[in-house]
Amino acid sequence: MHPRSAISETIHPMQTDSLNNPVTLQNPASLPLLNDFVEGFIASQARAVNLLQLALTDLSPIVQACCAALHLFAENADAAKNAKPFIAAAQASTLQATPRELRFVHAVAAWAAGDVPRAIKLHQEQATEHPRDLVSLKLGQYHLFNTGDAAGMLTIAQACQTKSAHVPHFHGMLAFGYEQCHLLTQAETSARQGLYLTPKNGLQDPWAHHALAHVMLAQGRYTEGQAFMREASSHWQGLNSFMQTHNWWHQALFALELNQPEEALRLYDEQVWGVAKGYSQDQINAVSLLARLELAGVDVGPRWQDLVPYLTPRTHDHVLPFLDLQYLYGLARSGRPEADVLMRNLQAHSQALTDRQAAHPWQKVALPAARGVLAHARGQWRIASQQLGMALPQLQAIGGSHAQRDLFVRIHQDARARAGI
Repeated sequence: MHPRSAISETIHPMQTDSLNNPVTLQNPASLPLLNDFVEGFIASQARAVNLLQLALTDLSPIVQACCAALHLFAENADAAKNAKPFIAAAQASTLQATPRELRFVHAVAAWAAGDVPRAIKLHQEQATEHPRDLVSLKLGQYHLFNTGDAAGMLTIAQACQTKSAHVPHFHGMLAFGYEQCHLLTQAETSARQGLYLTPKNGLQDPWAHHALAHVMLAQGRYTEGQAFMREASSHWQGLNSFMQTHNWWHQALFALELNQPEEALRLYDEQVWGVAKGYSQDQINAVSLLARLELAGVDVGPRWQDLVPYLTPRTHDHVLPFLDLQYLYGLARSGRPEADVLMRNLQAHSQALTDRQAAHPWQKVALPAARGVLAHARGQWRIASQQLGMALPQLQAIGGSHAQRDLFVRIHQDARARAGI
């Protein structure tokens, strides 16, 4: 239960965050830590979690909602439960929060309740009415990405462009929206604009680097991409584990495309796996890269077994189908019986969904894809080919990027080749 603060809820003169959004704080001294969240979140920096220091001492709606969001980003079965006390505190506050802050509270509450369509709608409204709220923009893009709505990712970013074009990190968000819509020229222009706007001697936006990695991979510019990301890595200081490991994951993809499997394996060992082994995104980076290495003919040795302690707790998660599929493949390649537990739980979860919009990606896409990856991991090539073939035409519905979903395409191709189809 979230303890109530004893601090008096005195209304102080209005302050603004570092993006010039008015904020209502119970304690004016909270502003630096709120800015750590605002700046850290849009820059994928670990300092965003510093805000949790205020969890018990500042019951401002915006502070509590941001704390809730940090818990929800754990992407595990307990995330919503852990976030709800902070949402309750935000909603119980008697401070006169601004409409922008209240809408953000409602959006995070909808996310915690599993109502992602409502959360998206609120973030879209926020982008139109408060285009300087780049935290809301990035969170809205996160949900749109996870539901496979590339056009929505671009549209919500474009709504913020007039008021936020001066912010370097905005352009990385815009660039990724363009890239996911296959507008690669515009994506590269936007990402490079963000890098250009970076102050001299400042750290460039890793999300802009990420967008450029996607562009170069899609265009077959592997040598250029590898050199670019190697140079860009000097700016990856203080990042959260996802951004750090995922950008190195992209570097490993360039190595594989350039027929440098030893380099890709080195990157796996030194950069991709081991930063935050308990985190969902680090885990799927590891599963995906090990799978790609094996598909390229590389013996990965005992590395699958190192994932087991971190994947076995995931059998009841079902936060996102995109995550479940990779947990399943990792457990199956490790030879663990928990793969069957996850498969049964995934099927039960999918069949229990009654809302058609929510059920579709689970029932029509994730279930056949899960049967397919499980069969592939166990050498059942024809079943893998058949089941993945059913899922692939609608695979975007489970979220993930083009580069990430390409793993399932490659597994399907491998299954067909091995089955002699």
